[in-house]
Amino acid sequence: MKKLLLTFFLLSTTYGISQTLLSPSDFLGYELGSEFTRHHQVVDYYKYLAENASDRIKLVEYGKTNERRPLIVAYVSTPENIAALESIRLEHLKNTTGQGSPTKAIVWLSYNVHGNESVSTEASMQTIYELLTSKSSYLENTVVIMDPCINPDGRDRYVNWYNQFKNTPNNIDPNSKEHHEGWLNGRSNHYMFDLNRDWAWLTQVESQQRIKVFNQWLPHVHVDFHEQGVNNPYYFAPAAEPFHEVVTDFQRDFQIAIGKNHAKYFDANGWFYFTKEVFDLLYPSYGDTYPTYNGGIGMTYEQGGSGRAGLGVRTFIGDTLTLHDRIAHHLTTGLSTVEVASKNTEKLNREFRKFYQNKNFKYKSYVLNGDPDKIDAIAELLSSHEIKYGWAKEGTAKGHLYSSGKLGTLKTTPANLVVSTNQAKGTLAQVLMEPNTKLSDSLTYDITAWSLPYAFGLEAIASQSLVESDPSGGQEPQPTMGANVSLDTYAYISDWSSMKDARFLTALVKENIRVRFAKNPFWAEGKKFDRGNLIITKGDNRNHKDFVETLSRIAQGNKTILTPTNTGFVEKGNDFGSSYVPMITDTKIAMLSGEPTSTLEFGEIWHFFEQQLHYPLTILDTEYYDEVDLSEYDVLILPNGWYSKFFTENKLQELKDFVSNGGKLIAMEGAIRAINGEHGFAIKEKEIKKDSTENILPYEEAEREDIKNAITGAIFKTKVDQTHPLAYGYGDHYFTLKLSDDAFENLETGTVVYLENANSHIAGFAGSEAKKKIANTLVFGVEEVGKGQVIYMVDNPLFRGFWENGKLFFVNALFMVK
Repeated sequence: MKKLLLTFFLLSTTYGISQTLLSPSDFLGYELGSEFTRHHQVVDYYKYLAENASDRIKLVEYGKTNERRPLIVAYVSTPENIAALESIRLEHLKNTTGQGSPTKAIVWLSYNVHGNESVSTEASMQTIYELLTSKSSYLENTVVIMDPCINPDGRDRYVNWYNQFKNTPNNIDPNSKEHHEGWLNGRSNHYMFDLNRDWAWLTQVESQQRIKVFNQWLPHVHVDFHEQGVNNPYYFAPAAEPFHEVVTDFQRDFQIAIGKNHAKYFDANGWFYFTKEVFDLLYPSYGDTYPTYNGGIGMTYEQGGSGRAGLGVRTFIGDTLTLHDRIAHHLTTGLSTVEVASKNTEKLNREFRKFYQNKNFKYKSYVLNGDPDKIDAIAELLSSHEIKYGWAKEGTAKGHLYSSGKLGTLKTTPANLVVSTNQAKGTLAQVLMEPNTKLSDSLTYDITAWSLPYAFGLEAIASQSLVESDPSGGQEPQPTMGANVSLDTYAYISDWSSMKDARFLTALVKENIRVRFAKNPFWAEGKKFDRGNLIITKGDNRNHKDFVETLSRIAQGNKTILTPTNTGFVEKGNDFGSSYVPMITDTKIAMLSGEPTSTLEFGEIWHFFEQQLHYPLTILDTEYYDEVDLSEYDVLILPNGWYSKFFTENKLQELKDFVSNGGKLIAMEGAIRAINGEHGFAIKEKEIKKDSTENILPYEEAEREDIKNAITGAIFKTKVDQTHPLAYGYGDHYFTLKLSDDAFENLETGTVVYLENANSHIAGFAGSEAKKKIANTLVFGVEEVGKGQVIYMVDNPLFRGFWENGKLFFVNALFMVK
C-alpha cells in the first residue's frame, strides 16, 4: 500500500520544496499507518509544519475540550493567500450580502468527529503534507481549512485503549480483543455525546467553540470524514434522499461532480465504493447538513473500519483491511475534494452569492411567545448561529399556530421574539424553525422533527407575511431583587418554570439554604403564584449565618427575581407552614452506568447534572453495583439500555425494597421494560393484536412496509396533569419527541403525561401502525410503591441535550415528587 501511495500521489520527493518538510512518517518516527498516533503527537506535527512553512500555514488553537486537549485548525494555502488571509475572509463574507468580489474557494476538511473512527486524523497529516508539496497547485486559488481532530478526548480514549489491548504484532482475527472496545468506547466526547449530531444544538464545548470559527468563514465546501462497519466499502457523495427542500440544485449537482471525481481515482485503483445510499441530507445538526444550510456543499465520507478495524482486520469475505488502506482512501477523497473546488472557484463563489439572496420561503416570519427564560434561552442559541431576531410591536400575527397545528392568530407585544427568513441566515432559520419538515422520502437516517419552538416549549406562529420587529426592543429589564434581601423580610417567592429556576434551586440547596415549594396555587402580595413556586423563609434559615449574603449573591448571579413578603399568611391558598408547602431536601442522587446502559443516554444525564443543573451525581457502575448499599441514596436513575440479562429476580427485589423504603427510582425508555412484569413493578406494556391475514410481501417491498411500524423522531402533542408534582411549571399540554413506538399502558393512578389518541401526531415521520399502537399510552408517570415512587419516562426529555422543554420534568422528578 505504501508503494501505491507513492505511485498514486507522486510523492513530493520530486519537488524541491519538500526537502524542507518532513513527512508524517519521518516526523513521527514510524510509518504512518503502522501505529495509531496520539492526539498530542498530531498537534506536534501540525505545529512543526506551521513553524517550518509559516508562509503557507497559519495554525490557530480555537479552544479546549473538557479534558483540556487543544482544538486546532490549520489554514493552508499559498504564501500570497496566507499573507492576505483576513482580506480573503472578509471578501468571502461580503458575498453573503452580494457586495463581495471573491476569487478564492474556501474548503474546510473536518476529521475524527467520532473518536474511534480514528483513521481520518492519520489521513489529515498526510493530506496537509501533500497539499504543501505534491498538490500545492490546488492552493493557488483555494484556502483549505483543516481541523485534524474535532473530538480529541474520544480519539485518545480509543487510541489509548487500542494500544493497551492490541496483540503484538496486531491480530487480524475479528474475534481478538483488540477489535472489541468496551462500554466506554471512543466514539463520543468526554460526556458521551455524539458531536456529529450537535452542530445545530451546540450543547457541547467542542461544538460551541468550533461554530464561532465556522461562522467566521462559512466555507464553500465542507467534508466530514467518518468510518462505518468493517465490511462496508467506501461511501462518498452524492447523498441519499431525503434532501431537505431548501437544498439547491447547484448543491445537489456539485455533490455529483465531486463524487464523479472521486470515482475516477477509486476506479483506477480498483477500490469499491457506493453513493446515494443511507446518508441523507435532512437532520440539521450533522457535519454535512449544517454547512449545507449555510450555503456550502456539505458532505459525509465514510470509510469501512471504525473501532473494530484496529491496525488490520479480516473482513467477512476473507480480505484484510489495514490502516494503510483506510488512510489511502481518505487521503484520496480529501485531495480530490480540494482539486474539484480549485477548478470551480468562480462557480462556487457565484452560486454561494445566489444562495444568500433573499429566498421566497412560505413562512416569512416566526413569532415566539412564552416564558421569558425560555425566550432568553432560544435567543442565545440563535445568536450563536448568527441568526438575527427582533422584538414584535403591538399588533396581531396570523399564520400557522404551533399549539394547534392550524391557522390562527397571536396577539403580539414587545415581549415576543421575531425571526425573519429575510436575512443572510434565513435558510438556516427556516430549517430550524419550520413547524414540520417536508420529507421527499420516509426512509431516513435520523430524526425527522426538531422544530425549535416545540423543543423550547414556546407558543409560536409561522406567518406567511413579514412581521415588523425592532432589533433593539424586547422586555423592559426587571431589577434583580437579590440586592434587597434582608432579615426583615419573612419570606421570598421565586418562579418555577424553566431551567434557570432549576439552577437557582440547586445553587441554594448546595449552599445549605432551605427551600420550600407550593403544591397548590396561592395568592400573596396581590399576585397569583403557581404550583411549584419556590419559597425561601427567614425562619427556615435562622441558623444559616450567611443567609442574607448567600441568598442575595445566588439571586443576583442567577438573575432571579425574588418577590418579598412580610407574612406567611397568604390571601388565598395554603399558608407557608402548611404540609402543602413542603421542604426540598438535600437529595443524594445516583445513576447506573456501564453495560448494559446506553452510553449516549448515560452521557446525556451526566452532562445534564454537571453542565446544566450543576448538582452532584454519583455514578455507580454495573461492575460493582451488587456491592453498593442503595439506601445511601435518595434517587437511583436507570438510563435507557438493554437490561434483560442484568436485572435478575434478586436484583428486581432489591430495587423494590429500595423504593418501598422511601427511595425514588427513575426508569427511562428501555429500562422500563426491564423492571416490569411478574417480578417487577406494575407498569404494563400495551398489547397489540397482530393481523393474522397480513399479506406476504416481496423482499424489495419489505423495508418500506416495515416503516409503518416506525417512528423516526417525531413530535406528538400530549395531555398533562398540571396538578401533579412531576408537571409543576407546565401547562395542560406538552410536545414530546418520540423516538420509537414503545407503548405502555396508562397507570391506574399517577399518569401525568400521556398521548390521548392517534391524532396527536404533530410533525416528523410516524408510521400508520405505530401511531395506532401508541394511542392512549403513557409518556411520563409516577407509581407509588410503599414509601417511595417509581417515575417512568417512556420518552427521553433530555434527548441530545437540546429538547429544552423536557428538562423541568426531570428536575421535578428529582426534587418535587415526594
